[in-house]
Amino acid sequence: MFFTTAGIEVAFWIPPLVAFVVSFFTSMGGISGAFLLLPFQMSFLGYTNPSVSATNQVFNIVAIPSGVYRYWREGRMVWPLTWIVILGTLPGVFIGAIVRVSYLPNPRHFKLFVAAVLLYIGFKMVRDLLNKNSRNGAKASSEKRFQEMVKSGGSKSVGAEISGGEHFRPVTITHFNLRRLGFTFHGESFDVSFWGIFLLSFIVGIVGGIYGIGGGSIIAPFFITFFGLPVYIVAGAALMGTFVTSVAGVAFYQAIAPFYSHLSVAPDWLLGILFGVGGMAGMYLGARCQKFVPAKAIKWMLAGIMVLTATKYILEFFGY
Repeated sequence: MFFTTAGIEVAFWIPPLVAFVVSFFTSMGGISGAFLLLPFQMSFLGYTNPSVSATNQVFNIVAIPSGVYRYWREGRMVWPLTWIVILGTLPGVFIGAIVRVSYLPNPRHFKLFVAAVLLYIGFKMVRDLLNKNSRNGAKASSEKRFQEMVKSGGSKSVGAEISGGEHFRPVTITHFNLRRLGFTFHGESFDVSFWGIFLLSFIVGIVGGIYGIGGGSIIAPFFITFFGLPVYIVAGAALMGTFVTSVAGVAFYQAIAPFYSHLSVAPDWLLGILFGVGGMAGMYLGARCQKFVPAKAIKWMLAGIMVLTATKYILEFFGY
């Protein structure tokens, strides 16, 4: 099957299959899988035009809602955190899109940029995982309690109904204003800076806009490592942030395409939708299965994927 905008030929079943496998595992950590599909498109499919970034965001738009729905059903969406992420990443994504088409159209330089981002986040996660004297005691305690509750399968299982037909909600918002956001997760309290989250989201939005992953995707590891938030509740917020910023990103790439007629900037809609269909199924199942997987295993998976992908790109940059 030939994709005109991408300029590649590939069997129609390969994009959805690859997206399904990738999204199943990455969605457990709050990552859509777009950051891995981009190297797949560039390295294996030969899709190296700047429009690959916009196509990646089409994948996010189609695939993410199923995962967000699952996290919402299970009461693990921290909506105030989601709104801060969206407000911060949106302007960053627009800036990132301009940087991508104006300063990083060369795929070789773009890959080095991608490697630097992934390597930094990956090594930061590995360091925190190896640090036995971690300061994030509340995070570890709540994650452990959540796992014990799931294993017990008691009356208050995640998403299960309790008396009166209500659903058990593991997350409770305690306060939310322009200074702080506070919530409890299985008996442990968390309090983070509004502006700290906003500034981080803005920076990540720029990086995400350049990379073509919406911005919310790479923020989950930052929430886990820098703010000490539990992986079981940041996943939904990160995915929702990715969805909204991806919609804006695709619209922006489509809008600026006429001004960069010498480059392929607008997305390949058909390819993006095929990836999205596979990702939709993968994310739904990944979000549903996440609660059965230990938090440390999810973090090791994310860190390993990032470091290996970054190492591959660095070696390619230097001709190895």
